[in-house]
Amino acid sequence: MARSSVQVPEAGAKDRRRCRIAATKFGQPWPVDILMLSDVYFPRVNGVSSSIRSFAHELVRRGHGVTLVAPAYGETAPAEPFELIRLPGRPVPFDPEDRLVGRAAVRTAAAALARRRWDVVHVHTPFRAHALGRRVARRTGRPLVASYHTWFEQYARHYLPWLPDRLLRAGARALSRRHCRALDHLVVPSREMAGVLAGYGIATPVTVLPTGLDLSEFSGGDGAAFRARHGIAADRPVLVTVSRLAAEKNIGFLLEVTRRLRDAHPDLLLLVAGEGPDARRLQQQAAQPGLAGHVRFFGNLDRRGELLDCYRAGDVFVFASPTETQGLVLIEASALGVPVVSTAVMGTATVLADARGAVVAPPDLDGFAAAVDGLLRDPSRRAALAAAGPQDAARWSAPALARRLEALYQDLADAVPAPRATA
Repeated sequence: MARSSVQVPEAGAKDRRRCRIAATKFGQPWPVDILMLSDVYFPRVNGVSSSIRSFAHELVRRGHGVTLVAPAYGETAPAEPFELIRLPGRPVPFDPEDRLVGRAAVRTAAAALARRRWDVVHVHTPFRAHALGRRVARRTGRPLVASYHTWFEQYARHYLPWLPDRLLRAGARALSRRHCRALDHLVVPSREMAGVLAGYGIATPVTVLPTGLDLSEFSGGDGAAFRARHGIAADRPVLVTVSRLAAEKNIGFLLEVTRRLRDAHPDLLLLVAGEGPDARRLQQQAAQPGLAGHVRFFGNLDRRGELLDCYRAGDVFVFASPTETQGLVLIEASALGVPVVSTAVMGTATVLADARGAVVAPPDLDGFAAAVDGLLRDPSRRAALAAAGPQDAARWSAPALARRLEALYQDLADAVPAPRATA
């Protein structure tokens, strides 16, 4: 197994066990050893990667042991404060950003990981990571948890368009039921997603636990400097969106919103930060008459530098994805004081509930464009929304949400389920 340069020494695990004994004696929370598994992680940028990193960093800060198993991408990624095990994989044909770990690598990893001590096994994606997590949990008798990050029923139609929609929905629901039956516990980021899974007939115990942000990472940012670097006039009206460029994210809708606003705001510019399989189609759409010169694509930007500047360069942050189980970029924009205009569907409805730094827009072109137009014409209202945004974001503080995950892990580990049969 290929490993990152960052290792958790065995002494650390021994220290945590000693702490556990002492904490248990005095009835205090104790440190746990957590095995996390995922089919994606940085440098692959998406919400799952962000969620894993947010929770893992906070859990390490709180004295817990975290090991993450994820695919290797052949790129150098920043060091992490936890153990990171990379497994070899091959690009996925319809989504070359992703990697599919081979079955042989899963078998080898399962044997090695089953020899180590874990308090809980946490799976974050339903593909090879799920298979690996099931094997390790069965061999070690440890509780198996999974996060349901992605609304696959809605994703499937974009990646398998030649299959009937009814068949895709049925398949996604059946797969979800089968995977969830193997779990001791399920974590979902919003009440809306919990309701969807209940509608599938899934009876696995569920905890609604959104991903939190390290708000210290989303402060600062220099929008004026970003505009200057990229030749964008200081007084030019600018919309910003940050997203994976994939069909389910509805970026094409935002391009059409920009087209509709062009007559009222002739200099309007939409900045799009992110990469993904739909990039070429979106770039072709942006080159059409009425949009050419009004959209610029920036790819994936450094989350601790250029991305913050990009957010802050916008007069309004726009978002219209109908498939989000949470919508972390809305929280990021709010934390940076950028007024938000977004639809409120599934997880974004939870994020936007009672938000004072955002405008909820209808999911149709005319209604969404009208909401954006109203903000662009009203600087004082934009300033009020910008001032309220950081207060909205404070509700999603990573430390508070990580403490809830910590408590769940400890409760599950305390239960000590009976050993499962060998896979």
